[in-house]
Amino acid sequence: MTDTRETALSLGRKRGSHGRQQDDGVLVIRTIAMPADTNPSGDIFGGWLMSQMDLAAGNMAARVSQGRGATVSVEAMQFLRPVKVGDEVTLYATLRDVGRTSMRIHIDVWARPRHSTEAQRVTDADFVFVALDENGRPRPVLAKG
Repeated sequence: MTDTRETALSLGRKRGSHGRQQDDGVLVIRTIAMPADTNPSGDIFGGWLMSQMDLAAGNMAARVSQGRGATVSVEAMQFLRPVKVGDEVTLYATLRDVGRTSMRIHIDVWARPRHSTEAQRVTDADFVFVALDENGRPRPVLAKG
């Protein structure tokens, strides 16, 4: 592994310390699911949850690449249980891999019912981002130097 890649990977492996103990990953977002985010069945809309995941992955990508980036793909997302109005939703990001211009970031999402102390994992997925220069073209994730 190159020094640049080791530096980038170390940024994504800091321990999350808020609430549930996390073996690997950084607490990136914690929010409350609100009534405006529901689907017609009254559960939290999956698109809202996916947008939160994209924000979390984008936050990690910006931190690692030290600049602008764009989502290229989302892989293997599965909803394990519904999120309810009032649940506290916590998103953890783990940097899985760094290529020359791309980053693979794993997002774990946990939900804790409002009047409970126990959170449950509700979904996870891998997001691939590409680092972009000021003209919107792919650039190296970290410049050597």
